[in-house]
Amino acid sequence: MVTMKKLFTSFLLGIFVSSNFLLPVNAGFLADKKAAIVKNLKNNKTQREIKKVLDKQNRFAAKFDYAGLSTLYAQEFISADGLSKNEYFDLIKETWESYPDITYSSEIKNIEINGDKVSVDVYETSVATTTQIEDGVKIFGELNSYSDGTYYLSKIDGKWLFSGEKIKEEKSFLKYGDTRFINMDLISPKTVKPGEYYTASLTIDMPKNAMAIASIGREEITFPQSKNEEVFRNFPNDNILERMFYANKNGKNEYNVASIGLSKSEVEGFGKLKVYLAGIAFILTRVNVENEVQDAEKSK
Repeated sequence: MVTMKKLFTSFLLGIFVSSNFLLPVNAGFLADKKAAIVKNLKNNKTQREIKKVLDKQNRFAAKFDYAGLSTLYAQEFISADGLSKNEYFDLIKETWESYPDITYSSEIKNIEINGDKVSVDVYETSVATTTQIEDGVKIFGELNSYSDGTYYLSKIDGKWLFSGEKIKEEKSFLKYGDTRFINMDLISPKTVKPGEYYTASLTIDMPKNAMAIASIGREEITFPQSKNEEVFRNFPNDNILERMFYANKNGKNEYNVASIGLSKSEVEGFGKLKVYLAGIAFILTRVNVENEVQDAEKSK
């Protein structure tokens, strides 16, 4: 009985024997095909190695393994906002301390290989819970964040390490109390030019018997983070609050941050109106400043 493997081998042998008659004409074509096959095999191997690195990143993050996660990053790592590896990991540590139940998920969208340099497009999300004390009352909060960006990896001493990153889009929602059940959003341009005017818009689906005060601020992304003074306003009747900003010329990306305080009213006994704090919320969205802050790979 002839096995399938033998048939397959005979088939390939027939192809190669037949092609010998065409070698003088098609040598260049065959050489190109061979090179393409070798390149594809090498790229497939690299893709498997890169996916293993990102899998380790997810596992270390899930365990809050600070030391393990650090081994995946080159000492020369520079974040999308110009932070060094030490500054970057200080922020990670602060996040884990503030949100001890935070969970992460990531989706690889694309991998580009260029020798010992690789870029990986990823979509990442994180979810956490927290509590806040307001007027002596503990209120429950939820954090939801997402980012769309690119990791850069370099092969250093035979190991693939994160060497930089670029963040195209990033937004976080931190909601306490009743704001958790209300649709709201902060809309800002993803990219602006240095010194350019731009507008940030806050929208809220305001429930009945509710009112809100809110502010929209602009903060340059620095370490340590500086906080600008907030100016709160009553939320307009059309449920849209807007503010215009002037993008910095300091070579820094920016965050727009909206702070919302939600109050509700209800009638209790003999027509008395009770007004109480129903929830607070914060929305943070990234604004990248063009040409001023280069990604880590281009700045080296």
